[in-house]
Amino acid sequence: MVLSVVSIFPGIIENFIQYGLLAKAIEKKILTLDLYDLRDFAANKHRKVDDRPFGGGAGMVMMPQPLFDAIEFIKQKRPGKVILFSAYGELLTQKKVKELAKEDHLILICGRYEGVDQRVIDTLVDEEISVGNYVLMGGETAAQVVIESVARMLKGVVGKPESVETDSFYEENQFAFPQYTQPREYKGLVVPDVLLSGHHKDIIEWRKKHQKRRRT
Repeated sequence: MVLSVVSIFPGIIENFIQYGLLAKAIEKKILTLDLYDLRDFAANKHRKVDDRPFGGGAGMVMMPQPLFDAIEFIKQKRPGKVILFSAYGELLTQKKVKELAKEDHLILICGRYEGVDQRVIDTLVDEEISVGNYVLMGGETAAQVVIESVARMLKGVVGKPESVETDSFYEENQFAFPQYTQPREYKGLVVPDVLLSGHHKDIIEWRKKHQKRRRT
């Protein structure tokens, strides 16, 4: 799978992918991650990618030209689905993550400032995605969420498939259960006896009974 990320701060993503299973997935060529600095596509000598909004208002808006050129450049190399991170997009869920993981190539656009020129959205963006009902300073953090959650769905990234299949939200209403490890007793707090019994059926029943739930 190929993930192409367009950002004015590609170093944020570059640093992020150097650790853990993501780094190993890239090393194994399970995942290819291409980073593009949006300023490289600016058609002005100052590498400017934003300007004041028509009609007035606070802040700046990302200009269409650099984004058009960046997306068209990437698509010439490999067709892909263009995703813009937006507060108005579809909320990211595990179901959506599984859908995205089936794509061959995702082009992730990291917005900044007050937003992106609507002409980019109307013409080039296939899907807008939100990672939550809050506002970030830029799309890079949202891109990290998508990169990590999608990569986890790719075969070979996580060593044991059951680690993925038992994740919370992997299936509808599927949640994890309390976990314990050594030592058996710590500061007077003990591990439930059933988990030490070796009776797998009893352990499964206990885990079902104590399955965690989302707090509201």
